[in-house]
This record gives sequence, structure tokens and C-alpha cells, in this order.
Amino acid sequence: MRPQRGAYRNLPYVAALDPEEIEAASVTSTPSLRSAIPTESSASPAMAIRLVQIIPSLDRCGAEKQLTLLSTGLERSEFDVQVCVLTRSGPYAEVLQQHGIPLHFIDKRFKFDPLAMLRLTRLIKRLSPDIVQTWLFAANSYGRLAARWAGVPHTIASERCVDAWKVDHELIIDRWLARRSSRIVVNSPAVRDYYVERGIPAEKFRVIANAVEIPQEPAAGERERLCQSVGIPSQARLIGVLGRLWPQKRIKDAIWAADLLKVVRDDVHLIVLGDGPQRARLERFRDQVEIRDRVHLLGHRDDAIAWLPHLLCLWCTSEYEGQSNSVLEALAAGIPVVATDIPGNRDLVVDGHSGLLFPVGDRAKLARCTMQLLEDTNLARRLADAGRQHVASAFALPRMLSEYRDLYRQLMESSSQQP
Repeated sequence: MRPQRGAYRNLPYVAALDPEEIEAASVTSTPSLRSAIPTESSASPAMAIRLVQIIPSLDRCGAEKQLTLLSTGLERSEFDVQVCVLTRSGPYAEVLQQHGIPLHFIDKRFKFDPLAMLRLTRLIKRLSPDIVQTWLFAANSYGRLAARWAGVPHTIASERCVDAWKVDHELIIDRWLARRSSRIVVNSPAVRDYYVERGIPAEKFRVIANAVEIPQEPAAGERERLCQSVGIPSQARLIGVLGRLWPQKRIKDAIWAADLLKVVRDDVHLIVLGDGPQRARLERFRDQVEIRDRVHLLGHRDDAIAWLPHLLCLWCTSEYEGQSNSVLEALAAGIPVVATDIPGNRDLVVDGHSGLLFPVGDRAKLARCTMQLLEDTNLARRLADAGRQHVASAFALPRMLSEYRDLYRQLMESSSQQP
């Protein structure tokens, strides 16, 4: 999960303002927000719980996927769901619209954007939700404050990662807003513990693990088609890395390990599926160590998930995680995982049982673990089977939907019991 670094740095200043003061200070009229209301969207029942989800973007990333699974999975008979996007659209917009979920775009342009805050507050007032749920730092900051100004009864923040990038002022913002939140949903105990250690009360948190859908079996000839599309020999042993090319992911460690494997194997290829600010730097490093023929940085691809069933294993080299969607997806596809030994990964991978763990930055150990899988097909199959069974039982989509339903209902019941 990528950090929203620097977003909303001046929250203490903004918190001191009233929405009417911002509006009065605006010399020109604010640009109208954009909404995408599906033409076939039917009105929800009058008694449905009105739920607004707020997120920075709809990029093809982990939090965005979980929001999409949740929003499209909740029953229309009980929940009236709308999605608000702070900055930009992305691939998940089409999925949401196909399910009749109305989208609203705030067009936030700056880290500190009072006009975007005004548009967001106006939108929330107009939609009059029972619950606002926010995702990631920028939306957690803007969304919770706007919901407070708009008089929303309940706000839920979603923290998705052990955000080691946060410094003092971001944690001050988190603590200030936590006191004004109904609940904070985290996807793993590791994320909860991280924030509790930084001063947020444990009773604020609810752990609801990510969900993953079990993929269908690949079509005949799919492997050959995928390899041919990027110039990789069809008989190659494929290792995958999925995720944003961000320092947290330590993709350079994966390139180093691939170079070590090249010394002893001539059939191993590493494919990196994802994009981000480090792509050009990683491409230069790959070329400097003369491994361009074995390391393929493929960028964002709509068929990224289609590669999973054809991998020997998935690597997760991250320095910190909350609950890695790529690891979950690989386990669901029956692919062995070799991952860093960090709290978020330990929730998913039991070393030697459902995958293999290695210390952060230990490229030699990563290469040795992968050699075990290359040389011992029985081990690889046993790890893959155990991982798939674990994911199917503990991270199924119906389980996640049920836990969110229970949370929303509990908040609504607490409102009805108040005098």
C-alpha cells in the first residue's frame, strides 16, 4: 500500500476553520464536482443504510481493490453505497459503475486544498450519509474532517499498512482524528499494534482481514500467449513480483536475487508487474548489473492476475506491509510464496508450512529459498496447497462482507439506542 506522503500537512490550520469561513474566503466560485451516476442505478430502499466511501484514487492498488470488493458486494436492499474519489479515477471506476455504484470526483489538486475540502463537505451534506468510511491517509484526513463538519453520525477510518513513513505531524493528525472517529478498521493485527504503540486507543480498532477471490483455472495456451507477448521463452521458470514500484517494496533486492539465481540457473526469469516512481531507477540498475535478459519490468497490466498461475513462486520483498494483496492472490492461485519475515506477512505465511520467509534485505536467503522450490517440486506443491487452503478459509469474500455488515449495523444500533 502506498503512502500518501505529505498529504494534508496543514490539518491543524484547517481544523480551526469553519466551512463557511472557507467559502467566504473564496473569491471565485469553486469548480463543480463531477459525478458519474449509472443510468441503470435504481433507488435504494428508504430504510437502507446510507454509506459513503472516500478514497484518494481508483488506481489498481490494494486498498482500491478492497473498497471495490466491499462496495459491490454489499446488498442493495440494506446498503445505499456511493463512492467519492479525491484526486483521480482509475481501472476500478468501470467495475463500480458496472455494478451501479454512483461515483463522485472531488478533483483535489494540492496537498492542502481548501476548495476541495469545501466541495467534499458540500457533497457529504447533500448525500446525507449515515456512515462515512475513509481509506488511506489523504482520505482519512480530508474525509473525516469533512464528515464532522457535515454532521455525519458515524465515521470509520481504514488503515491498511504499517505506515513507517509517517512522521510526527502525520501521527498527530491521526491521533486527533481518531478521537473523533467511531471506529478504525485495520486489515491485520500488525497494523493495529503499530497504531496502538503510537498512541491511538486499542478500543477504537476493528480487525477485518482483506478478502480475495479464488481464481478460475487458466485457459489452455494462456502461458504461451503471455510469455510470447513480452518476449520470454515459454519454457522459462517464472518468478513474479506484483506491486507499486515504491521504496517500501525493495524491488532492488528482487533484482539482486535474480542475478544470484542466474549464476546457477539459465531458465529463471523475474517479471515485475506494477509501476511507480522508482521504475526508471530500477531499470537503470537492472541494466548496470547486466541482467536485462532475465528481469522484465512490465509496468501496469490489465492481465496481471492472469500471470499468477504460471509462476514458480511469488516474491514479496517489502520492508513493511499491512496485509499484502499480491501475497493473498498468489496463495489463492495455488502459488508458493517467498516473503520477507515481517508482521504483516507472518499473518499470511507460516514459514515452512504455507510458504517461506526470509529476513528483510537478505538477498542470498531469498535466492536459496527459491532454489529449494526449483529443486523440490514436492515441497513447492505442499506449500502451495497449504497456502490455498488457508486463504480459502480465512480470507474469503463472504467473510469480509459479513464482518463489515456487522460493524455497520452495530453503529446504526448504537445511534438508535441514544436518548
